[in-house]
Amino acid sequence: MAAAAALLLALTASGCGSSAAPGTEETDGQVELRFSWWGNSDRAELTQRAIDTFEDAHPNITVKPEFADFNGYFDRLATTVAGGDAPDVITLGGAYPREYGDRGALMDLTEVSGELDLGKLPESALANGNFSGIQYGVPTGNNTYALLINPRVFEEAGVPLPDEDTWSWEDYAETAEAISAKSPDGVFGTADPTSMEALDVYAWQNGESVYSEDGGMNIEAETLADWWDMTAELRASGAAPDAALSAELDGLAGPEQSLMGRGLSGMEFAWSNQYAAYQSASGDPLQLIRPPGESHAQPGVWLQASQIYSIYSQTEHPKEAAALIDFLINDPEAAKIIGTDRGIPSNPDVLEAIQPELTEAQQVESQFVGRMGEYANRPLIIGPVGSTNTLQILERVNSGVLFEQITPEEAGKQFIDEVSAAIGAK
Repeated sequence: MAAAAALLLALTASGCGSSAAPGTEETDGQVELRFSWWGNSDRAELTQRAIDTFEDAHPNITVKPEFADFNGYFDRLATTVAGGDAPDVITLGGAYPREYGDRGALMDLTEVSGELDLGKLPESALANGNFSGIQYGVPTGNNTYALLINPRVFEEAGVPLPDEDTWSWEDYAETAEAISAKSPDGVFGTADPTSMEALDVYAWQNGESVYSEDGGMNIEAETLADWWDMTAELRASGAAPDAALSAELDGLAGPEQSLMGRGLSGMEFAWSNQYAAYQSASGDPLQLIRPPGESHAQPGVWLQASQIYSIYSQTEHPKEAAALIDFLINDPEAAKIIGTDRGIPSNPDVLEAIQPELTEAQQVESQFVGRMGEYANRPLIIGPVGSTNTLQILERVNSGVLFEQITPEEAGKQFIDEVSAAIGAK
């Protein structure tokens, strides 16, 4: 991710920050579009099926897929953008739409409104791709952060399932410890819960957030220290894997490689749209529940675009790129193929049309997101420019805590100092 951040700074020098207009002429002959995304082989297979359907309806357009696992995707994308050779349709997430958009690498989608109809998408969904008053991206679908649980692991350990409406973080830790203590070696109550999303949930429950609305930081070092105190206790009690295994798992890409995906943990945090992949990998019927602490303070979960589709500002085929995105978000045939892999469709008509087509797992995801939408009304705070470095900083600081190279108190201060420097916060 460091390479991605460094290369992103080269955008202006490479011409992406220029005012040159992209090609807008009609193309009479064959057009090739490059379409990039991240994900595993299952996502690639679904996406290719949708591409094939699009190509059947647009015989003059060929779509060339470009995908990678999450860990390598953004470094590759930054390289192509800095070199002036980015894909025509780009999948983004997190703070990347703002970073790339503010540096001139993304098209204002109002320029292709004739080919891309956003009228059915609610404002709350479109806000995920709107920065500085410009619509740089379109949400692939809605998503929320959740806790996955494996009832089989609970049952075999003789541990009751948690009550999501009442449980606390203390209950979470005690439940994880009980599962590990009553399970065979190699089966854990939980994986290490540290992630940007889990931290933001925890911070919001405490009246804070990782970032502030004005582009600074809004989380206290003491809150971070409390978090890392908890995770250290999880490892010490055996509720979570030791440092070596946790570090190894952190570097793995897909759900099939996780403890949950291998049926070796009772609980693991994940995005709701990963539910089907985790269940398929584990072979067990899993459940999605609210994170701990949601009933003891203000709710920390939120609805967010799973991913964002954007168009490269220098594309030679803006209308065709817009037509592809329009197909992906507005066509029921595309939605029937992709299902909930990229979140619950934001277009309500499309969601209604595909309900009968959804698998049991996809219906679980849809119902969970709908249930979370009833109260998860906290504002979405997008990270400021420079915040794409935060994940790497978190991984480095968390590694220091894992291997007891720094204390939780030192970790809290280090995280705030390094992120503040990355985003230019005072």
